[in-house]
Amino acid sequence: MAGVTDLPFRKLCLRFGAGLAASEMVTSDVRLWNSRKSSLRLAHDDEASPRAVQIAGGDPEMMVQAARLNVANGAEIIDINMGCPAKKVCKKAAGSALLANEPLVQEILHAVVAAVDVPVTLKIRTGSDIAHRNGVRIAQMAEQAGIQALAVHGRTRACAFKGSAEYDTIAEIVQAVSIPVLANGDINSATEARQVLEYTGAQAVMIGRAAQGRPWIFQEINHYLRTGQQLPAPGLDTIEQLLCEHIGALATFYGDVMGPRIARKHVGWYLKTLPGSEAFRKTFNKLECAKQQHASIQTYFEMLRLNEEKAA
Repeated sequence: MAGVTDLPFRKLCLRFGAGLAASEMVTSDVRLWNSRKSSLRLAHDDEASPRAVQIAGGDPEMMVQAARLNVANGAEIIDINMGCPAKKVCKKAAGSALLANEPLVQEILHAVVAAVDVPVTLKIRTGSDIAHRNGVRIAQMAEQAGIQALAVHGRTRACAFKGSAEYDTIAEIVQAVSIPVLANGDINSATEARQVLEYTGAQAVMIGRAAQGRPWIFQEINHYLRTGQQLPAPGLDTIEQLLCEHIGALATFYGDVMGPRIARKHVGWYLKTLPGSEAFRKTFNKLECAKQQHASIQTYFEMLRLNEEKAA
């Protein structure tokens, strides 16, 4: 979710009921933190507590330094990423590539937990590939190292995001450890969230791609788990208001140039199921300022409302 879960997006998700929203993945190489991209990923201005920062790397000493500096910068939870399947991450022996090196995993976990006074959590996959699903052993090592909670994506590193997530390994991990386990992978609705919780016995679910353009999914899940009833889908007015707010927050956070450019992908996610969105995006993606984007969004939603009235 790097490039997605920035501060404006995390604030929206938390507002809609997400229990925790971790930062975008930050490299453990602190020499690279002077870049504008890294400085924005490390920002926590007005962010609700607890503030969780996710770090990635394959060198224990660098991971320790990154953890300590993030805590000094306001992080209240350090989350270690051993789940990312991206090639540019794995080729540096980080992310899910670490799952193939259990001694190094153990060294990193013990080092980071010992280095900071805040809770340390871990994100993993079920293993390196289908023939080497070592998620249970990694989970047990994590618990022994003092990891406070574990998120498990139901695919291996080799699977990337292909095929369907499997939850049998997650269920095995839940039985093998006493720390909280968060189930992740292909959870796109409130009903799926409850099914996965019941099947795996996990204490919570973690939502990633399903929240892109749908930050209200957390509200839907919480309501369904509490009442057994589905919330109605948000109406056009609600989506328009939320989208305009998100565009404005991105412009404020990233600036007048980068903000509108980053907004384009979010707008695509928000509108992908609405009629005429593909043609609209071709025009929208040429706009260079937030003010123009706001006006364009308002015109588009007014057209949608008129079409709804005609259909009624």
